[in-house]
Amino acid sequence: MSLNPELVATLKQVSTATITLVLLKKGLRQIWMKGPMPLATAQGQRIVGQAFTLRFVPAREDLATPESWSSPKSTRAAIEAMPEDCIAVVDAMGVQDAGIFGDILCGRMAKRGVAALITDGVVRDVSGVLATGLPVWCSGVAAPASVASLTFVNWQEPIGCGGVAVFPDDVIVADGDGAVLIPAAMVDEVARLGLEQEKLEAWIMREIEAGAALPGLYPPNAETKARYEAFRAKG
Repeated sequence: MSLNPELVATLKQVSTATITLVLLKKGLRQIWMKGPMPLATAQGQRIVGQAFTLRFVPAREDLATPESWSSPKSTRAAIEAMPEDCIAVVDAMGVQDAGIFGDILCGRMAKRGVAALITDGVVRDVSGVLATGLPVWCSGVAAPASVASLTFVNWQEPIGCGGVAVFPDDVIVADGDGAVLIPAAMVDEVARLGLEQEKLEAWIMREIEAGAALPGLYPPNAETKARYEAFRAKG
């Protein structure tokens, strides 16, 4: 099921920082992925999409071979199954010494219309990856291929990425502060509350610039909330 374009447009106005706050109030703490940060192609962008999950496990010498790249169950096959506008979320167990994807695989994802790649691992061929234009959030770069330390096992199953449980079709939002997950069942409410929070904080910033002190302003007390509602009522 694809995301409603209006929902995507709303979430693109909501920062990952705000989403973490909204979800914290809902009792969810483990939704920011530790490790993935934007490469140059992703700088200044906010990407929204549904998770298409991929999973690696530790390398086993009989399985982690260059020949495995031709297997029906390979990263290559997974990429061909990715729908347009999805976000590829890859569980690489935080491994730092083997690049899960390089320029050719990222180039193919870009050609297929994949919105972004997010991994707690690293990429290789970084100059080529940047040249593809695919927005990438990762934890670094490394020259060795994935089979140096990892074995690819499957796609579109629950994974852990950066300490976050990710299920296929959960919604991912990624920007300069990293990548966060919104459970699919909560996305409409989080988008609504997140946009409200962004509007409130924009008003608070205007108050700060006008010289207002923080106590009672942030977080807002009853008086501040009343002034904000009066401001909103004026349109």
